[in-house]
Amino acid sequence: MLMKSAAQSLTEQLADRYAQRIRDRLLAPGARLPSVRECARLHSVSPSTVVAAYDHLLAQGLVQARKNRGFFVRETTLARSEGALGAEVRRPAGAAPINATALIRGMFHHVSDRPQPGTGTFPPDWLESSFLPAAVRKVASSRALNDVSLHYGEPHGDAGLRRLLAQRLGRLSIPTDADHIITTVGATHALDMVSRTLLRPGDPVMVEEPGWAVEFARLAALGARILPVPRGPDGPDLAVMERYCAEHRPKLYVSVSVLHNPTGACVSPGAAHRLVQLAHREGFYIVEDDTYSHLAPEHATRLTALDGLQRTIYVSGFAKILAPNWRIGYLAAPPALVEPLLDTKLLSTLTTPALLEKALALCIEQGQLRRHAERIRTRLDAARSRSVQLALAAGCRFAAEPAGLFGWVDTGVDTDALAQRLLDEGYLIAPGALFHADRRPSTLMRINFATTQEAAFWQVFQRLVSAP
Repeated sequence: MLMKSAAQSLTEQLADRYAQRIRDRLLAPGARLPSVRECARLHSVSPSTVVAAYDHLLAQGLVQARKNRGFFVRETTLARSEGALGAEVRRPAGAAPINATALIRGMFHHVSDRPQPGTGTFPPDWLESSFLPAAVRKVASSRALNDVSLHYGEPHGDAGLRRLLAQRLGRLSIPTDADHIITTVGATHALDMVSRTLLRPGDPVMVEEPGWAVEFARLAALGARILPVPRGPDGPDLAVMERYCAEHRPKLYVSVSVLHNPTGACVSPGAAHRLVQLAHREGFYIVEDDTYSHLAPEHATRLTALDGLQRTIYVSGFAKILAPNWRIGYLAAPPALVEPLLDTKLLSTLTTPALLEKALALCIEQGQLRRHAERIRTRLDAARSRSVQLALAAGCRFAAEPAGLFGWVDTGVDTDALAQRLLDEGYLIAPGALFHADRRPSTLMRINFATTQEAAFWQVFQRLVSAP
């Protein structure tokens, strides 16, 4: 709460609060600040105090006033010092605003010590294990430690890990061998390698909408032309994709086909088959991001399994299920793309940490990762059931069948505005606008089932939604 003090006026406190959120990117560029009247009501201050606080933000160059529309966060260059007046970002035509930092920074910036509904990871206590430290100790105590520490290691990644990954892909009906697999610094690095290898500024790329906010931002930063494809419960809108192919000749289509983020949907076999046929006919590559593979059944339909690594590139990793800070991911690619992708890896990171890759290989080989994933899935199933009941009791409805880690929830109110009110209560949510390339207003939000299974959040949610 804002409180009068000799050290700082209410105007200064309110301005500082919004300034910090803007600098932390918890208020994304282009976001609208609450109206003067609404802000005054939210913070129990007078409208004149709000006007003065907004004037402070204007003077710092953090917001801009639009006649008859209100105050909006400026899109300033990140290279300028905090609070300085920055130049407007000039994006390629069709590019999405870089707003995903609101989610990314939320992973590192602790709004409060409460479970955060908008986070994209499991709570740390879910991932705690004894086998991870044991695996690292065993690898580090071996005579091979000097070999993996004093040399750059294998460009493709640890051979033993790649062999085990090829076996795992075989169980997913994706036949490949270790030579077609490259390890990366997490799945996001793998996606970035593919984009940097196959795209040039201005190249069109099809992405799912709603989709992963970080992917929109990453592609926009590379200068790609983003072509949003509506994602339904069975898969992408193929009619829209065919029109894009005729008009723009896109180079890539990026898809989370299994346990889609944010809806949790899985592509149906029929839709997957038609999508692969379209890729072959029109000549674009499909990048299949299977980040949530350890949470999904092995029999789930995967595009790469239907295609056999011809027009598909498979990407996955272990940060979600194992240890976020280990940052071990990988990709499997068609033979003709392996060397160009490897060149991109060498230019960006040289190699990847062999010590952690060897420790991971040990966890896989001894079955510890498999048993750990089974425990996580069982715990998630129970959390999802509780979260769904609480969301429904709070007056929400699910826009997609609940599955996986995330729920796509219709709140009935503008979730951009709701997000700011919940920040005042210590909760960071992921509003629906973040999952659309044009950041359109939305009543939807993505929730993490693992962090929304307690009634405390939903009680605050109900109070704010029902407030006049």
